[in-house]
Amino acid sequence: MNQELIYHFVGIKGSGMSALALILHEEGYKVQGSDVKKYFFTQQRLEEENIPVFEFSADNITEGLTIIAGNAFPDSHEEIVRAKELGLEVVRYHDFIGGKIKKYKSVAVTGSHGKTSTTGLLAHVISQMEATSYLIGDGTGHGIEDAKYFMLEACEYQRHFLAYEADYAIITNIDFDHPDYYKSIDDVAEAFDSFALQTSKRVIACGDDELLQELKSTVPVTYYGLNDGNDVQARNVVKDTSGSAFDVYIDGEYHYKFKVPAYGDHNIQNALSVITLAYFEDLDKKEVAKHLASFQGVKRRFSEKVISDTVLIDDYAHHPAEIQATIDAARQKYPDRKIIAVFQPHTFTRTVALLSEFAETLSQADSVYLSAIFTSAREQEGEVDIQDLFDKIPNAEGILLEEDVSPLLDHKGDVVIFMGAGDIQKFEVAYQELLTSQEKTRH
Repeated sequence: MNQELIYHFVGIKGSGMSALALILHEEGYKVQGSDVKKYFFTQQRLEEENIPVFEFSADNITEGLTIIAGNAFPDSHEEIVRAKELGLEVVRYHDFIGGKIKKYKSVAVTGSHGKTSTTGLLAHVISQMEATSYLIGDGTGHGIEDAKYFMLEACEYQRHFLAYEADYAIITNIDFDHPDYYKSIDDVAEAFDSFALQTSKRVIACGDDELLQELKSTVPVTYYGLNDGNDVQARNVVKDTSGSAFDVYIDGEYHYKFKVPAYGDHNIQNALSVITLAYFEDLDKKEVAKHLASFQGVKRRFSEKVISDTVLIDDYAHHPAEIQATIDAARQKYPDRKIIAVFQPHTFTRTVALLSEFAETLSQADSVYLSAIFTSAREQEGEVDIQDLFDKIPNAEGILLEEDVSPLLDHKGDVVIFMGAGDIQKFEVAYQELLTSQEKTRH
């Protein structure tokens, strides 16, 4: 390792970027980075590790740096321009990882939904058994220089995952998302085909997903799922308020009994993908079962807090299929409580493309509150307004303004789920503070 090498991350607070920064830092490299001033949950670990984070400025770029550029930042960004003026190496995030994983036995986890949860579960189980580096899309990164495995979340947006030629691919599902980039579901499916075709050892895919059954691959494809016909199948499923237990059969033969402290069919499917990989890597199934049972989840995926008797859940769900999975999971864990959905749409193009689907899935909650559509660097405006979604949901109660979450006080004692990929957490924090202050007043 070159101790003099200093990596500078342009956009270090991005979830993948912060995870990669932590990996390189743990491997002993010098790491620094820059971003906007606004606080992001990903920066907590960077601060704990004393990784320097600056506000964007061309002055941050000096001789001797190697630049890793986040995908959200164009070549015209002031720091990238300065780096090129100085003749520094500038490498894009996904290209850097694509080169890095070649040194390890690599497992790339992708799919339209469930990537982060599945990568987190996989990393948790395998790292307890073998030396494993991993990069999870919730900002979690762990680096071991002489690791055997490298587990990573591979994002399909703008076909970035085609930079990764992994030994194993785990593919959770194919759905229409990122309508600002993909033209149709066929366009999405073609991208996943391309990804599968460059996998070198085996593809592990969810056979409950019809589109994945059509997947093109030159290596063996092993299908997992709940339905008959899968190579790896969960049978005798028992769901209760503590999680889900099931027997696993591989090629029709009983393999072992497993339990996950998680809710909804999607989490059983995620566990099956990990069990399948462990099977092909000859890892001890009893150990796998033990570590599956101890998984605590990943950031912003069904993250719970209880204030007095009100349950607050923070979830990254920003697509109708994810909202459906989150509401289903809440109903399994809290069958006797009302489920309140608080949703902030993420991107105008996604909202307008899937408006009816959003309305349909959100209306499965007992009550629904919305906030204005999140405006990101990707999109500032669009052809749809939050009122358009509100009007399609029969049980929509209100549109929350940032400074006023008092309508949610009508739902004390219920399960309130805050969902979105933008800054929905500000509403959760405000509601938490309101509940806490009321508790103090009562006592």
